[in-house]
Amino acid sequence: MSEIHFAMGGAIFDGFTKDHAQLISKHGLPGFEPYRGKLMDWVDRPQALKELLDGLGIRLITASNGGPGQLCEFIDTSKREQTVSDHVDFCRDFLKVFGCAHFKINMGGRPSGGTTPEDIRAIAETVTEIGKRTGDLGVTIAPHPHIWGPIERPEEVRALLDQTDPAIVSWIPDTAQLNLGGGDPVQLIDDYYDRLAAVHWKDSKAEYRGYTGPTPTKEMHTEEILYKDLGAEGVNHPAIWTMLSDRGYDGWITLDLDPPRPNEGEGTVDDKMGINVRYLQETLKVPHL
Repeated sequence: MSEIHFAMGGAIFDGFTKDHAQLISKHGLPGFEPYRGKLMDWVDRPQALKELLDGLGIRLITASNGGPGQLCEFIDTSKREQTVSDHVDFCRDFLKVFGCAHFKINMGGRPSGGTTPEDIRAIAETVTEIGKRTGDLGVTIAPHPHIWGPIERPEEVRALLDQTDPAIVSWIPDTAQLNLGGGDPVQLIDDYYDRLAAVHWKDSKAEYRGYTGPTPTKEMHTEEILYKDLGAEGVNHPAIWTMLSDRGYDGWITLDLDPPRPNEGEGTVDDKMGINVRYLQETLKVPHL
């Protein structure tokens, strides 16, 4: 029996309220992974959020970094100590309240001229320093490659992981982010399976299956959402599910979905959650959420 469990990502919500928590519960998802920047009403009162989620049987598995009052400068060494300090403070004061085992982090914006090898070394050093300190708190640091971020292309993903200590730094791949960045999600996740803290799932248009071209632009995303519901088939999720199951993965998979765009034919948040949960249950036939 698979021990994989599924969580809802917080990007789909506008902020976070009791109604949003009830939607997660309605769809039977046992986990929640918010963004700090969308939790500003809760950041200073984590116990109240925990009580809300506990009452619905939902576990906060981690929260992404970012938002007001937290510096996210991973390349600029002059800002490293403040970045590290802000992240460790959030880990101690917020994530630990929920018993989180890992801390998912984005790594800031992409340099205007692209990411250099020196940039990747700087990011590796910053992530490692955060990871040493969060590790002392019992929380593993987990960088998250993301298009339009400094680590988006497959060679950048490999370089960052190869330059960091597996005992200190794990990672959280996103299937569509890897795909749109020109990488092979199945291969990258398989190659760095032993480094997984968790996994994010979303899809892309079928035409992106096997894509190795330049990363789509933010303007393209504005014109038409790049991030599609599971089943769009840009990403081979059945192969990823089989690989994770065969290798004995027993962690979390987060459905990291953007808010629906009604002007593009998408319905409500409730509708979107239902579409993706049904894919898990009816297409992949997962044994449980």
